[in-house]
Amino acid sequence: MADRQGLRTDQAPAPAGGYSQGVAIDGFVYTAGMGPIDPATGKAVGDDVATQTRQVMKNLGAVLAQRGLGFEHVVKATVHLQELHRDFAEFDKAYREFFTADPAPVRTTVGSDLNNILVEIDFVAHE
Repeated sequence: MADRQGLRTDQAPAPAGGYSQGVAIDGFVYTAGMGPIDPATGKAVGDDVATQTRQVMKNLGAVLAQRGLGFEHVVKATVHLQELHRDFAEFDKAYREFFTADPAPVRTTVGSDLNNILVEIDFVAHE
């Protein structure tokens, strides 16, 4: 089996269970699903999906940075929205602030029952 390296930073929320913030293996980085948690307080930020999306992206960016990566290295995003139909347009506008170059990563966006948050996202990035 190839070497796996767990990624950990205090600039993203600490795992709430038995998982890593990210794992690097074979030139890829896989992140855990991140919510809009401020790593300094451990509390969710914002009451709207745009504010929460920006915090999620900051958290994910911090995990990528542990391998010297940025958003331009992301090849796949999976997004969960608590209120898919209501919040999709506002989410997408905030999300696009972080992906300004073409091609944007592929993305799957689904409605999910989230635990008191509006958005959760995970990434696959390539080094």
